[in-house]
Amino acid sequence: MKNPNREFKDAIYEQFSRIGKAVSSPRRLELLDLLCQGPRIVEILAKESGLTLANASQHLQVLRAARLVEADKEGLYVNYRLADQAVCEFFRAMRVLAESRLAEVQQIKRRFLEGREGMEPVNRDLLLELVREGGVIVLDVRPAEEYNAGHIPGAISIPLKELLLRLSDLPRDQEIVAYCRGPYCVLSIQAVEMLRSRGYQAVRLEEGIQDLRALGFPIAVGKEA
Repeated sequence: MKNPNREFKDAIYEQFSRIGKAVSSPRRLELLDLLCQGPRIVEILAKESGLTLANASQHLQVLRAARLVEADKEGLYVNYRLADQAVCEFFRAMRVLAESRLAEVQQIKRRFLEGREGMEPVNRDLLLELVREGGVIVLDVRPAEEYNAGHIPGAISIPLKELLLRLSDLPRDQEIVAYCRGPYCVLSIQAVEMLRSRGYQAVRLEEGIQDLRALGFPIAVGKEA
């Protein structure tokens, strides 16, 4: 005889497991992280994640089947976006949990940053306060589309690939705080090394837009003058 209580619980947890299965791939986690920055077409997502177009499309289809992302056809391109801001909050909560429970995360990070110029630990609270008060030059080195989707108010948008050509836009007598997508994004690391090697005062802000939003920072949308 079937137990309706057991059937109910089995059915519910089966649905919950769809989310777990969808995020069980490191590549799909990276795609979610990229989509937290704003909507992107498949071609850009494939390039940023180091995937072939076919593999990126397959991973995105899995995320779409779990209702984590949505897609729209725009001419010849398919534009993907998160189904809801809650998806990004879920991703960040999972990342923070991994950071607190898995010592390997910090070990990998420490090995990667060891010996890199300008990556010494900084007082995060003081740095965030300077950013909040406009006491430093804030530099967003993500692609312009990501900046437009959400950025620190007053931040200067100079994508990393344009930085060398636009150094004259930055003052040499003020501290520059560079940021990108979050603690595991390497764009701001490269930017700080590039700036410091050319005599600029530069440090890296680990937090990305989603972290700052969770900390209660105001986030601006669109282009700034």
